[in-house]
Amino acid sequence: MSSTYYFAIVGTNDSPLYETELGVQRDESKYLNQFIVHAALDLVDDAQFMSNACYLKTIDRYNDWNVSAYVTPSNTRLMLLHEAKADDAIKLFFTDCHELYLKTLLNPFYEPNSPI
Repeated sequence: MSSTYYFAIVGTNDSPLYETELGVQRDESKYLNQFIVHAALDLVDDAQFMSNACYLKTIDRYNDWNVSAYVTPSNTRLMLLHEAKADDAIKLFFTDCHELYLKTLLNPFYEPNSPI
């Protein structure tokens, strides 16, 4: 069974900074994936005030899809739409992505909240 993942980095003004689809790509689900992730942003805003942790785990479900979120201290949201449930692997993925995002922010030529 091959898995499909949709990953997005959403800035503080709710605009996508980076998005990619990993795994088997289906053209008919491209905009559906974006819709599911962006619809879950309100749930992320609610969940981040209930927890002190950056990793919010699975915050929303749509059919067989799960939406997991990670909120940075600067309120940038890392969102992952996935089918399989593997919390430890997803947490490590988010931690690695956060480190890479920090390296991008340290670049003097990058403006915060601009597309990557």
